[in-house]
Amino acid sequence: MKKINYIFIVLMVLISTVPAFAQQFKVMVYTGPDRWHDPTVPVAMIEFKEMALQHHFELVWAQKNGSGNVRDPFSAEFLKGIDAIVFLHSKGEDLSDAQKENFKAFIRNGGGFVGIHGSSANRNQEEWFRKLVGRSLTDHPEEQTAVMNVVDKNFPATMHLPDKWIWTEEWYSYGEALTGNLKTLLTVDEKTYDPDRTWGNPNRFTAMGDFHPVAWYQEYDGGRSFYTTLGHMPEAFKDPWFLAHIYGGIYWAATGLGIIE
Repeated sequence: MKKINYIFIVLMVLISTVPAFAQQFKVMVYTGPDRWHDPTVPVAMIEFKEMALQHHFELVWAQKNGSGNVRDPFSAEFLKGIDAIVFLHSKGEDLSDAQKENFKAFIRNGGGFVGIHGSSANRNQEEWFRKLVGRSLTDHPEEQTAVMNVVDKNFPATMHLPDKWIWTEEWYSYGEALTGNLKTLLTVDEKTYDPDRTWGNPNRFTAMGDFHPVAWYQEYDGGRSFYTTLGHMPEAFKDPWFLAHIYGGIYWAATGLGIIE
């Protein structure tokens, strides 16, 4: 409890310092903490604050335990002023039934969704949320370095990247695409890491083979959805290319702009 309270106090101070000059859109980051990503959340929120300052958008923060600088973040009234919601290692199952319905209405009214890493751990969620993310986590090996291929450079989250990008991550494997509208942005080359590498666990993990997507986007049920596997470790949020990757997804989700035809 002391650890969670400390994270809450630090983040309240950090987010409350974002000045209220003219903003181009408004983003809510909805996050844990949870036992897998406690170290990542405070680091990520510091960088989200800097991102908001750099790119002139308004940032608010909410946690699933009710803390944050917004007390009722999924009320219908509050969501009217939001352009995009970032689920930072959080999932739809964290919401109450009323909050779920308000969030669905937000998407159906043209809102944007950005899912980072843990938001695809959603096999126990209802079908609508799983389809919003696009795929569901099946399993993952130990964190390793691997090489990604940039499949599509016409999207804001990838246009700054080289053709190949070396990265250290907890590489999620996924089940089949849950909608027919997913547009792949990044894949990881399984020949550059060991998809079966475990922590002494004799169970074999699931490799995806030649096509292993790790970032994608789609239009879904009236709104926009961007998801990336990347972002498990705190160090990711210190990397400029990664932060540009996340901001590109936010920018498109919030505005629908930036895709080069």
